[in-house]
Amino acid sequence: MEVVFRDEFLAVVDKPADLVVHPAPSHSGSTLVELLGDQLRGGEDPERPGIVHRLDRGTSGLLVVAREEQTHADLQRMIRERKVGRTYLALADGRFRSRTGTVDAPIGRAVRRRHRMAVNGASPREARTHFTVVEALRRDSLLEVKLETGRTHQIRVHMEAIGHPLVGDETYGGPARYELERQFLHSSRLAFRHPRTGEELSFGSALPADLERALALARSA
Repeated sequence: MEVVFRDEFLAVVDKPADLVVHPAPSHSGSTLVELLGDQLRGGEDPERPGIVHRLDRGTSGLLVVAREEQTHADLQRMIRERKVGRTYLALADGRFRSRTGTVDAPIGRAVRRRHRMAVNGASPREARTHFTVVEALRRDSLLEVKLETGRTHQIRVHMEAIGHPLVGDETYGGPARYELERQFLHSSRLAFRHPRTGEELSFGSALPADLERALALARSA
């Protein structure tokens, strides 16, 4: 885990794959919350201090955390008001008919498979995902994906719903290719105005080695 920015109010972290953000009953290993220790502040849940948004265990890349109470509240409000730009790189199965698109479909808990989320699942909430095809490959498509909302597994669920599950995403029907042991999904850019200082902040994260290798294999397939 790399801390790419930190001041007295917040921190931006580049999370590796296979690191869980906060403790959960089904997980017994280290978490990002534990690794950051007493640097995090804010929120009513003592298990998730300072957590504003999260990344799935198998998703790598950038996320912002709060280091004090007021900043936590401010960042949560900014997320709700869609003032935090979150951009992902994803490799999806198949080729798309159009270069850009939007998936606008509510997401809730899958009724019979509780570890999954689903379009129009139980207690669905609005969810909107925008994508652009960056590179069309023979079997797959490299996408730049931007979130308008932030539901659990949102990109993974929406890509499955339109018939293009993420490569390596076993949970949502993605094909096992290119030696991947997780879904090809990386939080590559994060941009927002600092809630306390007003400074415009923008951060980027390069693809980690396993995704770079997978992309090279996809290009040569």
